[in-house]
Amino acid sequence: MKRIAIKVGSNVLTREGSVLDHTRISALVDQIAQLRRRGIEVILISSGAVAAGKGLCLAGEHLDDVSKRQLYSAVGQVKLVYTYYELFREYGYLCGQVLTIKENFFDPEHYKNQKNCMEAMLEHGVIPIVNENDTTSVTELMFTDNDELAGLVTRMTSADMLIILSNSNGICKSADPDAEVIPKVLPYDNSWMEYIRTDKSSAGRGGMMSKCNFAASLARDGYPVIIANGKRNNVIIDVLDNPDAICTRFVTR
Repeated sequence: MKRIAIKVGSNVLTREGSVLDHTRISALVDQIAQLRRRGIEVILISSGAVAAGKGLCLAGEHLDDVSKRQLYSAVGQVKLVYTYYELFREYGYLCGQVLTIKENFFDPEHYKNQKNCMEAMLEHGVIPIVNENDTTSVTELMFTDNDELAGLVTRMTSADMLIILSNSNGICKSADPDAEVIPKVLPYDNSWMEYIRTDKSSAGRGGMMSKCNFAASLARDGYPVIIANGKRNNVIIDVLDNPDAICTRFVTR
């Protein structure tokens, strides 16, 4: 395995009150540094900018939802990327910001430019940190959520795998915290759908149904996907090294 895309959700990166969880982010960076030392390239798709912005400033009541999101994103993205920059620097790695919009994946020229940018970053040992550019995205042009963005980035960079880190262990058979987790989903097997709740993340736009739909689509196209609990210690290394690790794996065959 040479290249992995990792998507981390807002609920993993923030604590109550929309405050960035530096301990959790530090643990994430530590694991990515371990992968880099193994010679594995990593593309990080990171939510958290809007949530972080909410913890730094209070939008006026006169602003509509889109304007509030733009404000929180503009403020929070600086804090988020600076946090990553400082933590990766401790391990001797550079990271770079890639803010994108949906159009960049469907306009041929924009697609080529963005792909070339990320390939150049990876070639020079820079870890791309990808997020939607909420300051310019409006409702009709937005990604469904960052799970969709992660899928598009996985395909664009031809990553060998996508790992989605959420606040869930994977597809659980009930709402009980200790519920059995479905360990494997085969292509075109939709039996997992009966276990999915339709409620969405409290900090982000997505939910488990969104994650699984995009994961299933990627797996059918030859990209394996793992959904795991980003709040579990050493979870990235565990799901890669331990075939029995608690998670849901969308396999390609």
